[in-house]
Amino acid sequence: MLLSIDRRRALATISSFVAAPFLAPRVGRAAEAWPIRQVRYVNGFPAGGATDTLSRVLCQKMSELSGQTFVVENKAGAGGVLGADAIAKAAADGYTVGLGGIASNVLAIGSYARLPYHPREDFTFISGMWQLPNILTAKKDLFSADIKELLAAFRKDPGKYTYASAGFGTTLHLSGEMMNSMAGVQVRHVPYRGAAPALNDLLGGNVDLLFDNLPGSLPSVRSGAIRPVAVTAKKRLAELPDVPAFAELLPGYEMTSWTALIGPANMPADLVAQINALTVKALKDPWVKQRYADLGATTWPTTPQEISAYRDSEEARLLPIMKAAGIKPEGG
Repeated sequence: MLLSIDRRRALATISSFVAAPFLAPRVGRAAEAWPIRQVRYVNGFPAGGATDTLSRVLCQKMSELSGQTFVVENKAGAGGVLGADAIAKAAADGYTVGLGGIASNVLAIGSYARLPYHPREDFTFISGMWQLPNILTAKKDLFSADIKELLAAFRKDPGKYTYASAGFGTTLHLSGEMMNSMAGVQVRHVPYRGAAPALNDLLGGNVDLLFDNLPGSLPSVRSGAIRPVAVTAKKRLAELPDVPAFAELLPGYEMTSWTALIGPANMPADLVAQINALTVKALKDPWVKQRYADLGATTWPTTPQEISAYRDSEEARLLPIMKAAGIKPEGG
């Protein structure tokens, strides 16, 4: 009988040691290291445009800092909506993140009657990435690139001229509709599946004008292939001091593109903190800051709380402007 009791005690002691590794992590568990494998970065716009170039600069630096590869996947369409939807439906494990911001997480609300995701609730907002103004350019053989002369011509011949953009519901589309509304003109919108194909058609003379993010058009402006008309910032830019701001003729006109690094909803807070720390470190790197500056963009690192609050404030600011500009939701 004594031998049987001792055996039972010994087995119980062994069992407690075997069970301990499985029970211990549930109390005071340390955060898993991230990343330990390749990370997928989804960009809802095509290769070759400003968002693609800026995304690849950031991902290159994050790869260098982390020792893991960040692969950019271009999933273009619907002004960034298709890419954002892919992020929303991914696993919340930190290995699918990507481009969010003003287009897919704010303007899409006023542009589409139905979205495959909720612009705020279906995402984790990790950090700001960059801010940049837009620019209106004209094809090389258009009769003028002077904004005063162009607005006068637009008023004289409503609907005759066209402006291209990277897609319906983007800041570029809104820039054009704000021009139409505030200047009392009618320039027809021609949406494309991204900035690169829109720029190609402007270079080919198939459209008259193009609203683009500054980095996408700046090389063609500097080479003389297209002609700058106006920028959408509050005032003139150091990169293009001779190009007027729309606000000089249309007081109150301002449109700045901004982006955010986003992931699916319900990502663990400790994981978000790790991704934010790497993103901020990359954005503060002198090489990244210089590359962005060369392209007319400004690095924009934030906390998760700051970027989430900024998204909310932009929704409150821009949706009334969209309504006033006559942008009506599609797909109803």
